[in-house]
Amino acid sequence: MPFESPRIKYNGRIREAGIGQGENIIRAGGQNCYPFHSFEGTTPNLPKIAMEVYDCLPEGWPAAAIGPFKDVIGNPSQWAQKCVTEYGANMICLQLAGTDPNWLDRSPEEAARVTLEVAQAIDVPLIVWGTANQEKDSQVLTAIARECSGKRLVIGPVEEKNYKSIADAAMQNSHLIIASSPIDINLAKQLNILIANTGIPANDILIDPTVSSVGYGIEYCYSVMERIRIAALTQQDDKLQMPIICNVAREAWKAKEAKIPAVDNPALGDEEKRGILLEAVSAMVLLLAGGDIMIMRHPEAIRLVKEVIGELAG
Repeated sequence: MPFESPRIKYNGRIREAGIGQGENIIRAGGQNCYPFHSFEGTTPNLPKIAMEVYDCLPEGWPAAAIGPFKDVIGNPSQWAQKCVTEYGANMICLQLAGTDPNWLDRSPEEAARVTLEVAQAIDVPLIVWGTANQEKDSQVLTAIARECSGKRLVIGPVEEKNYKSIADAAMQNSHLIIASSPIDINLAKQLNILIANTGIPANDILIDPTVSSVGYGIEYCYSVMERIRIAALTQQDDKLQMPIICNVAREAWKAKEAKIPAVDNPALGDEEKRGILLEAVSAMVLLLAGGDIMIMRHPEAIRLVKEVIGELAG
């Protein structure tokens, strides 16, 4: 008698989110099975990768992370264009590090101006990520939502203490939002309920469960993301049936293992290969946990992850 592998019957489906405009719209989610379980269900949209761009000169980056962008790293619009034209980015994530009140403390008006310049410089969808300073993010992200009205940006992080103002601005100006909660399935669900109560469509919400890199607690992140997917697909929990977005690049490249020069610790090997693999492996772990959108940095790490996605999807 031939062996038949057991199959899970899924009762739920992840909502499909449309990001961007017109012909360049990108869709995330829509699957009715666990990640890459094509033998059990359908995955109409494979996981997506957004290349990150900073609104200012980044601090503390190792040379390996700066190298691919060294000629444009001081200009967000040119940086974004290079990611699209040279590295084939399908999406861009603008990290608004310069608005951090504990660093450059740039104004909401300046952040909105930079965001609009980047949005106009590229023809792919744009994600805008604040600093997780709830008060400042509320000011910055609402200003951006208004300045870039109708462009279908993804803006976040949106947290429990600032969701009302940001969700209202996003809904009025046709943007999606990132519901961000600290590595807890119940907090993620609660925030989704609160945001949905503002009237914003559930299809315009992405879940940010908060992530880490390999070696820094990724097992716990994996477990929480896995539980979110189990609840969404097998328990029909419609409050968790949103695509998951993972801001993984900054976590991987801030790890000390990505920064220590080989001359200081030869046993660790070449620092460029080390940083690239740390980012790529971290992203793949999160994809297997249920991530739909990865925010990544190094073109070679992205190439590796895309290659694995293609093999698993095939």
